[in-house]
Amino acid sequence: MDSQSAFDALAEIIRAVPRSGLLAGTIGALLLGWIGAIMLRHKVLGGRLVRTASTIALMAILVTVFLQLARFDPRLDAVTELGMPKQSIVGEETVIPLAADGHYWLVAEVNGVPTRFLVDTGATLTALSAESARRAGLEPRTGGLPVMLNTANGAVTAELTTVDSLRFGNIEAGGLDAVIAPNLGNTNVLGMNFLSRLEGWRVKQGDLILEPGSLEEG
Repeated sequence: MDSQSAFDALAEIIRAVPRSGLLAGTIGALLLGWIGAIMLRHKVLGGRLVRTASTIALMAILVTVFLQLARFDPRLDAVTELGMPKQSIVGEETVIPLAADGHYWLVAEVNGVPTRFLVDTGATLTALSAESARRAGLEPRTGGLPVMLNTANGAVTAELTTVDSLRFGNIEAGGLDAVIAPNLGNTNVLGMNFLSRLEGWRVKQGDLILEPGSLEEG
């Protein structure tokens, strides 16, 4: 990453601070720790208590960030489902033909709203454009940490959301984590955090075959 890209990424993070309770809390905890250190240096009563409060706050934020990121790994669902919607995928085998452009596209109902997705095995996260999220009634998850995405326009921050219902073909997903991504244009991406929860997926004679299994995954 060159210096300009690093600067742009930092600028995006700074702009995201007012929108993120976790980022604002982290900055507040660091400032509290700095104040506590000054109090200890000048032997002001309560300095150690302030430093301890800062440390506890930072540890709590660290655990929250871990749980947020771990939500994208189905192997950790037993831990990350605590206090969060259960992510599930049910249904029967669904076949998606290869489009003329060499990609796999599908139209899914997101909270009942038809939405076109690119199925991208190279994408870690399922992402929706701001317009698609608005039409489906999706809102950023309160208190979440913004996720950095690399796009053709550079690094941008995307906000976590929860898709209550996503349906296409014979498949229905619920409680699915996704991000609302600015500068995504009209493209929505169905990424590996969805595909990894399937029982299996494969390409056969050019068709993409998704197998959710008959029971809930994750």
